[in-house]
Amino acid sequence: MATITFAVNFSVWTLYSVMSIELTQQLNLSGTQIGILLSAPILTGALLRLPVGILCERYSSKTLMIIQMLLIVLPLFLLPKIESYLGYVCIGALIGISGVSFTIGIRYLTDWFDSNEQGTAMGVFGAGNAGAALSFILIPYIQDVWGWQYIGPAYSVMVLVSCLAFWLIAPNTPRFITNKQQKDLAFYIKPLGQAKVWRFGLYYYFVFGSFLALILWLPQYYVNAYKLPFNQAMALTLLFVISSSMARAAGGWLADRFGARQVNWNVFWICLVCLFFLSYPPTTMTIHGVEKDVELSIELNVWIFTFLLLVIGLAQGFGRASVYKLINDYYPEQMGSVGGMVAMLGALGGCTLPVLFGFVVDTIGVYSACFMLLYGVLATCMLLMHLAIKRERYQQRISKAQEYNFLDMD
Repeated sequence: MATITFAVNFSVWTLYSVMSIELTQQLNLSGTQIGILLSAPILTGALLRLPVGILCERYSSKTLMIIQMLLIVLPLFLLPKIESYLGYVCIGALIGISGVSFTIGIRYLTDWFDSNEQGTAMGVFGAGNAGAALSFILIPYIQDVWGWQYIGPAYSVMVLVSCLAFWLIAPNTPRFITNKQQKDLAFYIKPLGQAKVWRFGLYYYFVFGSFLALILWLPQYYVNAYKLPFNQAMALTLLFVISSSMARAAGGWLADRFGARQVNWNVFWICLVCLFFLSYPPTTMTIHGVEKDVELSIELNVWIFTFLLLVIGLAQGFGRASVYKLINDYYPEQMGSVGGMVAMLGALGGCTLPVLFGFVVDTIGVYSACFMLLYGVLATCMLLMHLAIKRERYQQRISKAQEYNFLDMD
């Protein structure tokens, strides 16, 4: 039930990824304006994840999930009344409350599983990212059958039905959990200042933030860069969303079996190689030969582009699960606060990257500039991870030396 509910919320959170194509034509938006529009709901969901995560340590996660879903019903119902760009940005910020469902759901689940099952359980729950696929399927259908103005009301009904089902079917937190002695708020907040937590947040910024940004950006990319029709752009983006979301469940199992850090490191290398090729813009070179000039064209066709994108999506699915397994390994009693912090930092990628995508495309003038940006983000993540592992191994050697009195001069 948690996974289904999260999927519905995620479809609301990414609603603008499909609507933006129509809105771009209606409002004549630039690349930067599109990025801001796509980021509006993501920003709200990102900023609320940390405070809601702390609330989850004090109050029932099931109750918080129900309240969160009820809060987005009215903004969705009012969506057809909006006519201006600013209005869509503001209403997007309100429906962005749906983004905190991930933090609530993760905290809800951790009370039900042992440590050696947490990675798999959270991976299955995280597969609710496939809820974005609902938007790619439902919106064209609603638009063709009932019309553009019914998208918001239809989604509000879907949220209400899901909320009712979660209230009636999802079990309450086990009694022995609710009755255990609660710790001070400082216990949950203290880890948030640790460099390790922020490093985990940066990892999640790439594996989740860039995944979210690509969901929002890809329909535009396919239409503009490859001149694909709307339905085909939706289908290829849908393939990316579903494959990456389903991989998250497998990623949780791999993290339980082989270790979260090992999974993360392999994920980063795979994505780095793929992003190198995706970053290369269509290029025509003239080679001046002895007798004549030779024209050389270098360009990824739409199918090679989609294949590389699917590889990145699968790797990111593994990475999203392994990051949360890392958090559970280090902070099992603070999954609400630490998990909320990491989720917030990751989701900020979903709202900052689309804006940056639009900015670099407008500035550099090539569509593949967005992948150049992602390459830089990933290179930073890998450098920090390498330095962290090196420092940790150094500290282990120092501790071992002290244990055997290696530094004792007596």
